[in-house]
Amino acid sequence: MRAGVVVEPGTFAVQDRPVITEVPDGWVLIDICAVGLCGTDYHIFEGKHPFLAYPRVIGHELSGRVLEDNDNWSAGDLVVVNPYLSCGDCRACKRGKPNCCSKIEVLGVHRDGGLVPQLAVPAENLYPADGLTSLQAAMVEFLAIGAHAVRRSELMKGDTVLMTGVGPIGIGAALFARLKGAHVTLLDLSKERLAMAADKFGFDNGHTSVDAAIKATDGEGYDVLFDATGHGGAIEAGFPAVAHGGSYVLVSVVKDDITFNDPEFHKREMRLIGSRNALKADFDWVMSAFRDNLIDADALCSSVISLDDLTITFGELAADRAGLILSLIHI
Repeated sequence: MRAGVVVEPGTFAVQDRPVITEVPDGWVLIDICAVGLCGTDYHIFEGKHPFLAYPRVIGHELSGRVLEDNDNWSAGDLVVVNPYLSCGDCRACKRGKPNCCSKIEVLGVHRDGGLVPQLAVPAENLYPADGLTSLQAAMVEFLAIGAHAVRRSELMKGDTVLMTGVGPIGIGAALFARLKGAHVTLLDLSKERLAMAADKFGFDNGHTSVDAAIKATDGEGYDVLFDATGHGGAIEAGFPAVAHGGSYVLVSVVKDDITFNDPEFHKREMRLIGSRNALKADFDWVMSAFRDNLIDADALCSSVISLDDLTITFGELAADRAGLILSLIHI
């Protein structure tokens, strides 16, 4: 079967992979419907992902249909794939945090992903996508990362939020922070991205520098700051924008060491929170938001392309993401 593979940094190709003939006990074979292409995939293409070995079949934002009847599913059921395969036995898993399992394998990152016609997935990693389209279902995972970050922040209605990095994950986090009743301000170096977020989602509070964002609060800073820039320097620059008693949530992953001024950190009694992947509750929140028309899926979808199209356009998409939210590959 044909698979979309990042062979090495800068090289994407369609290659043949063996057809799946055996499915492990407790796993389910699905026909892939659509695959979302997000920042993680671009980082893999650019050689910037810290947890990856090449070559790699990418694809972790997945929707599919169950191939055959089984104990829990009927053939043809539309499902969202949770791409985080956990061990179930480590300390994190036993504490209900499989999203940060110590032995985690993320589809499309630690092991080959879903940019293929068929994929076998553990049954517990499939969630029913009733009431969604196959394209909406492929958008759930990236939004769940933002939703998880919002839940991790424990923000309250009326809190001021600064969302740094207006890419797909940043927009997702901003949307769910707003659903929780926060007052959301965006920060991005790209005026084009800020204009897009204002036009598509009504986020008309936007700044291109940390100083301007802080000045807009009369110097007090923000109750919660989310970083989704994927840039170590941007993360470090964000610390002064957190208000006294506030929280800093690091959503993006970078290879760098991060440093900050400890006296300022303690003076503010700031919380520094890592947010990784998502939990079932986050997937459920996203799907509920879609069903209740609280999130505009059409506004999130930048384009729908074929696998063959991707062999031509991957480099262009990675090089110029200013006006891009999410491209979906229709399988």
